[in-house]
Amino acid sequence: MMVRHPIGRFAEVDDVARTIATLLSDDTSMVNGAVLAVDGGFLAV
Repeated sequence: MMVRHPIGRFAEVDDVARTIATLLSDDTSMVNGAVLAVDGGFLAV
């Protein structure tokens, strides 16, 4: 599966944690009701 991965690695805990922190910040106050895949583009292939 790693050969098919666009960025060559799988998401790690820090990747998910930083995404959650961003979504909890005021910078994303207008984001709601969205499904956000933290997968480095894997589902887009």
